[in-house]
Amino acid sequence: MITGLVYLVIYLIVIGLVVWLLLWLIDAIPLPEPFNRVARVVIIVVGVLLVILLLLQLIEPGSLPRLRP
Repeated sequence: MITGLVYLVIYLIVIGLVVWLLLWLIDAIPLPEPFNRVARVVIIVVGVLLVILLLLQLIEPGSLPRLRP
């Protein structure tokens, strides 16, 4: 369990660094305004989805509520 949490922290740090680097790169490259905003939103959404998937791996499969009774 402890090793899983250590791996989770390492993955979160790596994801955070990659998202920060991509956002910095978007600011460094002069893109027109609509493309700049769309690229930032896509990067943030992908980063958040990766974090959610990592956190869902910690939950036991039977502990999540079912959608259908």
